[in-house]
Parts: sequence; C-alpha cells; structure tokens
Amino acid sequence: MKALKYLYHRVYTTWCVTWFVLPFVSTYPVQAMLVRKKKWYRHVHTFNRVWSTIFLHMFLAPVKVEWRMKFDPKQRYIFTPNHSSYLDIPMMLNAIPGFLNFVGKSSLAKVPLWGKIYDKLYITVDRKSATSSARSYLKSIKTLEEGRNLAIFPEGTIPKTAGEKLLPFKDGPFRIAIEKQLPVVPVTMPYNQHFMPDLEGKLKIRWHPLKIIIHAPIETKGMTLADLPLLKEQVFNIIQTEITKHHKAHVNRYSNHPQNSAFSKAGV
Repeated sequence: MKALKYLYHRVYTTWCVTWFVLPFVSTYPVQAMLVRKKKWYRHVHTFNRVWSTIFLHMFLAPVKVEWRMKFDPKQRYIFTPNHSSYLDIPMMLNAIPGFLNFVGKSSLAKVPLWGKIYDKLYITVDRKSATSSARSYLKSIKTLEEGRNLAIFPEGTIPKTAGEKLLPFKDGPFRIAIEKQLPVVPVTMPYNQHFMPDLEGKLKIRWHPLKIIIHAPIETKGMTLADLPLLKEQVFNIIQTEITKHHKAHVNRYSNHPQNSAFSKAGV
C-alpha cells in the first residue's frame, strides 16, 4: 500500500506540474511580446487568468468559488486575502474578474520566464527595504487611480500556521483603502496549503478540494486613519473565523475520518 501511495503521489505531482507548465510555455512568446507595451498589459493579464483556470481545472480537484458580495465592475476594490500557498495568486486570478493588480514579494520576479511577466504586470515589494515598500505603496495608489482593482496580502508572507492562525496584519492595504475611500474585500482561501504547502523550495502536491470565499465589502467612506486599527481588526476577524471553521471541517473529514476522502475510498 505504501508503494502504491507513493506511486500515486509521484504520478499526480507530475500530472499537475505538466499542466502548470504547459499552458504557460505554449503562450509565453505571445506574452513576452505583449508585455513590451503597457497598453497591452490587460491582454497579458487575460492570458494569466486563462492559464490559471486551465491548470486548476486539470488538477482534477473541485474548485469552489463562493461570492458573498455583488461585484460591481465600475467600483474599485482592495482585496485582502489570507496567504497560505503559491496557489493563492492563481486562485484569485481564476475567481475575480477585471484587470486585477497584485502586490507580491520581489522574489516572484526571479522566477524563470514568468518572473519577467510578473515584474512588468504587477507590483513587487521587498518588505525588508523601506525604499521598496514606499515605492510599492505609491504604485498601489497609482494602479487604483488607473482603474485597476488591487489585491494585497495583509499578512505579508506565508505563515508557518497557514490554514490555522493568521499572522498579524500589516497596515498597508487598510491605509490605502482609507486614503482612497475604497471598500475593503476580505478573501478567505482555507485549503490551498493542503494542496500545495510552502516548504521553503521543496515541491509537494497533494490532492485536496479547493475553495475561495469573497466576503462582503467593508465600506471606508467617512473613515480616517484613526479608524485603521478597527478596520484591520474587522477584516482579520472575518478571515480568521472562516479559516477556523474550515480547519475544523478538514480535521474532521481528512484526519478523524480519512475514509471520507475520494482517494481514500480508491485505496490511495
């Protein structure tokens, strides 16, 4: 049984990696050409969205998108998702419409091929550098003024306790929301770390249903920076409550009752 289980994981990992790489590589020449001009960035973003949708579908795991808000394409939003896996950005790309911009760590720009696309299309930040943080803040303001929605991970990094306990939130996205008087949209992704955990450079993929919850927006009209701590706490509590609920459900289903897993029933 151990040998069969090992073989299954190797085959499934190879399958997932193939479908992750193949759609991107096949469209990379076109993306590399389009990313040369800013007016074409929206089209490159569409390629990224289609790429994410394809490989998430081909992972053969159910992906549930739960909207608890009515998305207004004329309204600008600041999305604040929890950070638990390298699947977080693809999940956001797959679920959220429009020309979305991300603030992500600068190391993403060093990823072969895709890093060059990411560096042009989205916002990178080295959180250890005050200069880089200030530059990303100004770029975030500008991107909202240009009409793009913004996604910022308020934890700033993937915590060791991903899927159980959030890290303390940073002020950045909430400061921007208050200054621009834009609604903040909490986003919860409770299962990404089970499918693809952050293992400091080691690749591990395990089949697991995926889910993203886009919560009701929190209005900031009339707020001042004095309200920032309360706004930050409100968003934190919404996401943490949802994560705790799904963590308990995961433990009950996959730990206490592993027979409920579709692959357990298949004997793998």
